[in-house]
Amino acid sequence: MTIQISHDVTGVDGHAHVFDRSLALTEGRRYTPAYDATLAQWLGHLDAHGLSHGVLVQPSFLGSDNSYLLAALAKAPRRLRGVAVVEPGIAPAALERLRTQGVVGIRLNLMGKALPDLTAPSWQPLLGTAAELGLHVELHRQVEDIPTLCAALRARGCKVVIDHFGRPHAAFGVGHPTFRRLLEWGGDGQVWVKVSAIYRLGGTLEENLSFARQALPLLLEHFGPERLVWGSDWPHTQHEHQVGYASQFQWLQSIAPQPQQRQALLVAGARALFGL
Repeated sequence: MTIQISHDVTGVDGHAHVFDRSLALTEGRRYTPAYDATLAQWLGHLDAHGLSHGVLVQPSFLGSDNSYLLAALAKAPRRLRGVAVVEPGIAPAALERLRTQGVVGIRLNLMGKALPDLTAPSWQPLLGTAAELGLHVELHRQVEDIPTLCAALRARGCKVVIDHFGRPHAAFGVGHPTFRRLLEWGGDGQVWVKVSAIYRLGGTLEENLSFARQALPLLLEHFGPERLVWGSDWPHTQHEHQVGYASQFQWLQSIAPQPQQRQALLVAGARALFGL
């Protein structure tokens, strides 16, 4: 399938998930959904908020079986892109097939896991092929480990996407050394940050929002308008009863009150990263 690209980008939700309860779930998962999060529901949210495009990320509890994700992408190939989860030993041809089906990146969800050595020989074929195909590598890990992981990925020539502000500790503030080290990667030109999931920053809602408001100008200063991407993180797994899509859009407007800031988060960064 040839990927179709629309240049009429009014806004992009750069991070969301779809799934249903009938799917086989992985062993050792940290979360089990008790509801369905359908493509139709999510597209309804995009339409309601004037967003033209979206990026679906494979949920951790579905492991490396990306079939549901790929089926969703096939239903709206002009509008959607995907981020898959794959095993380190995946064949290059299989990774290439994913790319032709609308996958633009692979995700390493390392929360709650032992820190992998991405310089080890077992990782080199995957990372090398991802770099050759132009697929980014998305990191979901606490901020303390981000510099080490970034260094290993950039040594292989990979584009890197850092999830959810880098999962910093909001109560520590933007001056904390761990967040400052993350900012240093802004000069690399091949690292993006997802401005998403404010509720996952470890503090109270007030602390998290305060951190996000202070962090955004710093992220724009260090990474620039084409290296930041907004995501709703819909359906907000583990936080479903506290937040919703509308509240995420309101928080976006709160932390990015200036039109040029929202343009960077909703359009410029997404077009540069996802090829829209």
